[in-house]
Amino acid sequence: MSRALSLLFAIFCYAIFFATFLYLVVFVGDFTVGSIAPKTVDNPESTLTVGAAAVIDVALIALFGLQHSVMAVLLASLALIVLFRFWQPIDGVVWSVRNPLLHDLLMLLFLAGFGIVLVSTFLINHFELFGLQQAWFHARGREATAPELRQPLFYKWVAHPLYAGFFLAFWATPEMTAGHLLLAAGMSLYMLIAIRYEERDLTVLFGKSYTDYRASVGGLLPRFRSRA
Repeated sequence: MSRALSLLFAIFCYAIFFATFLYLVVFVGDFTVGSIAPKTVDNPESTLTVGAAAVIDVALIALFGLQHSVMAVLLASLALIVLFRFWQPIDGVVWSVRNPLLHDLLMLLFLAGFGIVLVSTFLINHFELFGLQQAWFHARGREATAPELRQPLFYKWVAHPLYAGFFLAFWATPEMTAGHLLLAAGMSLYMLIAIRYEERDLTVLFGKSYTDYRASVGGLLPRFRSRA
């Protein structure tokens, strides 16, 4: 594949990822778009039994989790699209917040979660994370610089703000259905496993610098350090 085609393919993969990310907000938030009610975590009602729906949903979460750990951005996006398409909503309300203030606060936390995810990708080099920088360097015949252990903004207090943002996005909801709870729990389990592998890889890459950094900040919850 030529350098130009490699770059175009990387752009194509990135476009699919970004569209999938935006739809993930709609899917988890159970939003309607105007008069359109797209497929979401709770819509439309499943015609399957609760047991059958749960088996399918768990399999979809496992498909995303297993491949996302070892494959590229495009396949991760496609696995998420498959999850959107075949997800089976499960009835049953776990909690429902009626207080308008608490309702709005939970929606704000939900949106803040996805905002933290997006900002965190830019803090650690958004375009490198999704393969565009590597494709651009390849097209220009440039070598990438050695990775640095940096601590911008959120990373001064928490080691995994991107995952923390996803935890907020999956769990902060005014109405938690059984299906939404299954999605949140499954994705949370995946993220906890992914964090262990990520920390292992970063320790291999940066050695003592990373272990010292990791000991000084929180994992998913911030730990504020004194300036000294």
